[in-house]
Amino acid sequence: MERARRLAYRGIVRRLVNESKRHRNGEITPHHVPSVVPHAPARYISSLSPYLSNNHHRSVTLPKHHHHQTRPISVEAVKPGDTFPRRHNSATPDEQAHMAKYCGYDHIDSLVDDTVPKQIRIDSMKFSKFDGGLTESQMIAHMTELAAKNKVFKSFIGMGYYNTHVPTVIIRNILENPAWYTQYTPYQAEISQGRLESLLNFQTMITDLTGLPMSNASLLDEGTAAAEAMAMCNNIQKGKKKTFVIASNCHPQTIEICKTRADGFDLKVVTKDLKEIDYSCGDVCGVLVQYPGTEGEVLDYGEFVKNAHANGVKVVMATDLLALTVLKPPGEFGADIVVGSAQSVDSTGKPALRMAMQTREQHIRRDKATSNICTAQALLANMAAMYAVYHGPAGLKSIAERVHGLAGIFSLGLKKLGVAEVQDLPYFDTVKIKCTDAHAIADAAVKSEMNLRVVDSNTITASFDETTTLDDVDKLFKVFASGKPVPFTAESLAPEVQNSIPSNLTRESPYLTHPIFNMYHTEHELLRYIHKLANKDLSLCHSMIPLGSCTMKLNATTEMMPVSWPSFTDIHPFAPIDQAQGYQEMFSTLGDLLCTITGFDSLSLQPNAGASGEYTGLMVIREYHRSRGDHHRNVCIIPVSAHGTNPASAAMCGMKIITVGTDAKGNINMEEVRKAAEDNKDSLAALMVTYPSTHGVYEETIDEICKIIHDNGGQVYMDGANMNAQVGLTSPGFIGADVCHLNLHKTFCIPHGGGGPGMGPIGVKKHLAPFLPSHPVIPTGGFPQPEKTEPLGPIAAAPWGSALILPISYSYIAMMGSGGLTEASKIAILNANYMAKRLEKHFPVLFRGANGTVAHEFIIDLRGFKNTAGIEAEDVAKRLMDYGFHAPTMSFPVSGTLMIEPTESESKAELDRFCDTLISIREEIAQIEKGNADVQNNVLKGAPHSPAMLMSDTWKKPYSREYAAFPTPWLRSAKFWPTTGRVDNVYGDRKLVCTLLPEEEQVAAAVSA
Repeated sequence: MERARRLAYRGIVRRLVNESKRHRNGEITPHHVPSVVPHAPARYISSLSPYLSNNHHRSVTLPKHHHHQTRPISVEAVKPGDTFPRRHNSATPDEQAHMAKYCGYDHIDSLVDDTVPKQIRIDSMKFSKFDGGLTESQMIAHMTELAAKNKVFKSFIGMGYYNTHVPTVIIRNILENPAWYTQYTPYQAEISQGRLESLLNFQTMITDLTGLPMSNASLLDEGTAAAEAMAMCNNIQKGKKKTFVIASNCHPQTIEICKTRADGFDLKVVTKDLKEIDYSCGDVCGVLVQYPGTEGEVLDYGEFVKNAHANGVKVVMATDLLALTVLKPPGEFGADIVVGSAQSVDSTGKPALRMAMQTREQHIRRDKATSNICTAQALLANMAAMYAVYHGPAGLKSIAERVHGLAGIFSLGLKKLGVAEVQDLPYFDTVKIKCTDAHAIADAAVKSEMNLRVVDSNTITASFDETTTLDDVDKLFKVFASGKPVPFTAESLAPEVQNSIPSNLTRESPYLTHPIFNMYHTEHELLRYIHKLANKDLSLCHSMIPLGSCTMKLNATTEMMPVSWPSFTDIHPFAPIDQAQGYQEMFSTLGDLLCTITGFDSLSLQPNAGASGEYTGLMVIREYHRSRGDHHRNVCIIPVSAHGTNPASAAMCGMKIITVGTDAKGNINMEEVRKAAEDNKDSLAALMVTYPSTHGVYEETIDEICKIIHDNGGQVYMDGANMNAQVGLTSPGFIGADVCHLNLHKTFCIPHGGGGPGMGPIGVKKHLAPFLPSHPVIPTGGFPQPEKTEPLGPIAAAPWGSALILPISYSYIAMMGSGGLTEASKIAILNANYMAKRLEKHFPVLFRGANGTVAHEFIIDLRGFKNTAGIEAEDVAKRLMDYGFHAPTMSFPVSGTLMIEPTESESKAELDRFCDTLISIREEIAQIEKGNADVQNNVLKGAPHSPAMLMSDTWKKPYSREYAAFPTPWLRSAKFWPTTGRVDNVYGDRKLVCTLLPEEEQVAAAVSA
């Protein structure tokens, strides 16, 4: 028997030479068969299925073999095997056919035709480049070519941007680790304890270094953070004082961003030299200063702050964290700042972390929100926190002293050379030099592959950082010596260097004293700490994250790889453009691709978050109206079904908001739109609309809505949150929108990173292109650039926003090609409709389109269960954690509902697993409705169930521990454990904690729990 089996197997292998070709060409359809050849590769077995019996006890009959038979090799057989769309779009053709049939359609295209209104469908989408899509290996080769076009010169530019030696243990285990970069914003605290602890570390680091009691976890960048602080100063004064003063020693990009933002708030920004600032007008709400200054000076702000406070003025100080390890912190001068995080407890009384504003402020307060920020820079904040944990206070101070020492050596050397005048004011890392021809010196430095900052024709600054070496300083000496011999070396000058910082500005207070910053200084220990935190958090590594409107897509490894290449990471944002030609080519091509996708004429890459894109788009509309003399156009119509940040963004632009409702089917009420537009036709600025709507449907009247707005003198702003349902099928420009922002961290695969980073570029029609934002340091505009420009001021601190993460979206689009992207949109629609169909017998599906289908997301209504079983949406959300899933978007846009978006990247098996989970939870609710489970003490109210709860000595629940933890069989092979019980939100709202508790308090809290 064994010999017969071996002979049969040999015949099978020989046969594979020819038959596998037919299998790849689709001539043989794989079927599931028993493994009669136990050790043969699975792909071989499937291709042999026509020849294998389904009965193990029957003999295997093989066709007659002809030794000399040959067949031509097909073209398909020699095509590359690493094509990308089939990796990204998970549903196989057979699965697509099955799901379409389940939804009542003979094909996926029939479903899509019934879902997307015919009047807004485009025939096809075709790219001028990458139309067929690059393979993964071709993409890596292409990005390598682009990287080679960038020139990584040694940067001494400074201006808030400095190179750092990021410890490789942090790069590999956070930046390049999907367990960190695919996490969602920590709104579900019970499965977010790891990143919340890391963000609390970050906040503790910030408060310690600044000497202030409160800190938030992350904004966007220094410039926009300063603008947020300006808005806070305005709010504190309740808008009664309308002047904000900025010291001229601030970075130029920060000054200009504040000016742009102030315009929407009707604030007057005044820039003055520090010595000329006075508050005699009585109209100043706040003042912004830089510490150290943009040209390096370190000043004593003690009397300045006292004077400001005496006049009722808040002081905002922009600073450098590394400098604060050796400089007197802003808090000791009396500077002002607000924001924070929170600590809470779970259902067992155990300490737990949660966000201070657990529900997005924008969705609650809408146009009254203090900010429109949703996506921030959480991933980078976590990296910064780990950098502080790894180095500790002594390590950070050592780095700072070394940087200051290198600046001191350079300053002393220039004095000895006698070729330039060095500023005598105290400095930390930046040396200011007066010379006869700054441009000539800068040009000479470029020839030695170094970049200096030219302030004006007679002023240069040189900023030093952690990556600067003594050799770099020697090269600078040669540049300034203009070819003359340098009679010393940087190393030889070191013993002569004196500390530039006077004693009254030297930091004496301790910082980073908490044990967390003093115990993980070896790689082994930090590695374990990083993984300990990651293991507490659910990410896309574990299961689908079905968040409606947030689109948690696959972040493919090939897309992510260039993000950590030095040829992209080590270029200063203000480096000369001719040194960043790889970046420029990518920007230009990406702009062209995104214009094709959106149907627009030009695109700005500067907004570095989705909400920032909203703000930018509205400001562009505002500038357009003003260019035509229509300064009075300030009314913005916003449907209640629009995305939650829309009203906040419009308010930031100084617009008056008129809300219109929806009809019984969830569609925008056409009569209300018409009336609002016609009643305000003389002052109408814009309509903000999300499409498909946040109700998960393609509204049939969207083109008519656009026409109504245009007929009444307004512009149409389309929120790009749901672009994943448009790409390749329709486009904002084709529908009739004038401007649209794109959440690259949604539709175009930039990972969410626990709350960021993101990007929100905007596309515009030709008439709006001249007003796209520029930048005061590196002028920019749209891609392609219009002939005539009247640019808006800067929106972000860097000319092209968070440029380093653009390779992710660029690679995604280039590998998918136009066909792959179109197919992705179709599958996203198919997946949502398949799930809605599976769930409709168990949960009401709240809204549907004209033909009974949904778009790429859908809403299930849980409101009825409050009456029948005492169960609310939060109970279902928490019970999902026990099944190993993140909850869908909860109670938005309708309270008491769940909005589910599967994306195209999830397999049918994962969709089914999630549906099975919700169906299982529905049965748990049914047990309460039938009286078989207690209304107050049941498995949903008790969820989530942490290991500590399940292993406690006492168990007083009316259901078993086993059922609480393992409600379905699959959990026994792969279980994600929530690390805490349900967090007490009321307690968290009342107990604001912004930093790590002292160790003894943490121990006491744990003991009492």
